[in-house]
Amino acid sequence: MTRILICGGYGTFGLRAAERLGRDAGLHITLVGRNEQSAREAVSTLQPRVAATLASATLDASTPDIAALRALAPRVIYNASGPYQAQDDYALARAAIAVGAHYVDLADARDFVANFERLDVDARAAGVTLIAGASSVPGLSSAVIEQYKSRFAKLTGLTYGILPANGFDPGLATTASILSYVGRPFETLQNGRSSTVYGWQGLWRYCFPGLGSRWLGHCDIPDLALFPRAYPDLRDVHFSAGMEVPVMHFGLWGMSWLVRAGLLPKAERLARPLLAVKRAMRRFGSDAGGMFMLLDGIGHDGKSKRLAWHVIARGNQGPYIPQIPATILARQLLDGSFTRRGAMAGVGLMTLDDFKTEVRDLEITFFEPEPD
Repeated sequence: MTRILICGGYGTFGLRAAERLGRDAGLHITLVGRNEQSAREAVSTLQPRVAATLASATLDASTPDIAALRALAPRVIYNASGPYQAQDDYALARAAIAVGAHYVDLADARDFVANFERLDVDARAAGVTLIAGASSVPGLSSAVIEQYKSRFAKLTGLTYGILPANGFDPGLATTASILSYVGRPFETLQNGRSSTVYGWQGLWRYCFPGLGSRWLGHCDIPDLALFPRAYPDLRDVHFSAGMEVPVMHFGLWGMSWLVRAGLLPKAERLARPLLAVKRAMRRFGSDAGGMFMLLDGIGHDGKSKRLAWHVIARGNQGPYIPQIPATILARQLLDGSFTRRGAMAGVGLMTLDDFKTEVRDLEITFFEPEPD
């Protein structure tokens, strides 16, 4: 059997990745993490629902045991174990090189993904593929750009965001990842220049078709570093995210000012109690969330042009979206159809049609630009 190892396999996204990949009876999927009992329980729960063979093992993504990893003999290592801000030494990706396995992750940490190509020489020498950031951003966001950029003579601006349903349970690692940039300065492209903004500030409202009006604030993501390089005509890149329940969104906004003033040095230390508060408020809000992208530029007729793309996930199925790009690419690495070798960010590696095909059985709806 072809073997894939999912690190963080019993977490919010890893378990869903195992479910999607598990439809292939020819796969042997090993769910791993630091907690052996949790991994075993995940296997017990998931095995009756999938065709693949499941197993569990203990592995720490931050300090992977090379001998143990080699014994598991994975063709692909799927890293769903955040927060990636704490994995800047690329220990698991380096371990993949050491055992001759391909690697793909869901990283949302800007520096982690933007600097990932430093592993390229070693990956090529080992004949393996390493992909970072195969998630909603930059995986899906770049697929949308690639789909529609040909409609522009120049693509000059991107305004986009993610609005999860309040029913979404992000888990501890994702919560810590979000809190790590609340109130922190970071650079984004504005009017053709690098400008400093602060996490969860820059409040604004967006009227999302089918979801209504929701608040958003600045968020730091890999795209802000990667897209100005990939799409050199860009002059503005504005990414935001928002909580569905306003009191929760404004709570993070208020916290951002405490961080910015130096009164709360590390907001991520509050991840556990804040996650408990969010879970207690789960009955508020809805089971629907989404992602939007507004693409601005100059059309081929020389006039200003804007295209709007939206996707809505209902039934609390939004958490499937972040792992879908990595799942698509993992499957291509497993069957040999992805042949490029080396270390790379997940920009433009899958198509929007790939994504739509993968989610066609889920409660996910697309609202796309009209044909020109």
